[in-house]
Amino acid sequence: MNSRFLFFVIAALAAHLPLAADQGSVQVTVKDNKGQSVADAVVSLLPLDTKPILAPLAEPVIINQRDQEFEPLVTPVIVGTRIAFPNRDAIRHQVYSLSKAKRFEIPLYGPGVGETLLFDRAGVVALGCNIHEWMTAYIIVLETPFFMKTQADGLAALAALPPGRYRLDVWHSRLVHEATREVIIASSDVAAQTIAITLRPNTGKRRAPDGLGGGYK
Repeated sequence: MNSRFLFFVIAALAAHLPLAADQGSVQVTVKDNKGQSVADAVVSLLPLDTKPILAPLAEPVIINQRDQEFEPLVTPVIVGTRIAFPNRDAIRHQVYSLSKAKRFEIPLYGPGVGETLLFDRAGVVALGCNIHEWMTAYIIVLETPFFMKTQADGLAALAALPPGRYRLDVWHSRLVHEATREVIIASSDVAAQTIAITLRPNTGKRRAPDGLGGGYK
């Protein structure tokens, strides 16, 4: 299932379905130190009193290579998720990561081809392409099913939360300081949290240089 489609499914559930009597919800708004909304931040809630049940999707999550970019830039998943890396370009790519949570390399491969890998260790996995140095993306592997990625408005709405104590974490690729706090979710509660984070300047390239024909044919 495409991760963007999954976001809309979760968002729809959060917005339109009634909560069970013993469940709560929280709306988290992420802002930067200038008060601007922050997109592509991952908001997660880890239960502190119980061990969460992790049920990975049956189908792999998709991270495309399209127009010499990874799509999406940020992909949050739970431990045990399989991710496919199909090449939608007319050129070849070589996807890799040197991250502690998942070190791998998919040898140079062409259009229409992709490999599926299991992500069974929590942590941040930074992706790159050995052929196109500007291509970067991030997989956030979590030990909780309660998470969401913020969109342009900086909002993440998490529903169907069992009552109890949680550790609320916010991750962003340019985060300067750890952003975490403890929150308590009560039955039928609709809580609101605003998290202000400090970001490093955005100096990375997200697009192929102008006029570049694009790597290995």
